[in-house]
Amino acid sequence: MKMKCTNYITLEFLSHSANEGFARGAVACFAAQLDPTLEELGDIKTAVSEAVTNAIVHAYPDRLGKILIKARILEGNILELSVRDWGRGIADVEKARQPLFSTGGEERSGMGFTIMESFMDRLAVRSQEGKGTRVTMRRRIQSRRPVQ
Repeated sequence: MKMKCTNYITLEFLSHSANEGFARGAVACFAAQLDPTLEELGDIKTAVSEAVTNAIVHAYPDRLGKILIKARILEGNILELSVRDWGRGIADVEKARQPLFSTGGEERSGMGFTIMESFMDRLAVRSQEGKGTRVTMRRRIQSRRPVQ
């Protein structure tokens, strides 16, 4: 079902690790218009951090590349985030989504997709080897009415 978009932003940046914090903060500022709780905002920031870090570490392990984030506000107080890269791609998405699986060496926990999935309402991963990966996440922000 196609949902109406009421606002959006697009961010494009190089896969420098310093840009992970920028992406996290920019998406949090954009999401603030939905009046999320601190917990909801923290969950969103963590999910963005995991998705961007995955692109930096796994998509471009030996070079810099482009990362694109699209954030949209959909009807019903839904925040949709898409994090896209044009890096190596993932050979087996289902295997990569399993907890503790990592291609990043011993220093990586292999929990990125699991964390994203636990903090968001929906997670979809599309990837093609040699062409890149797109991670799309959605989170409904609970509407809060003023206390009367």
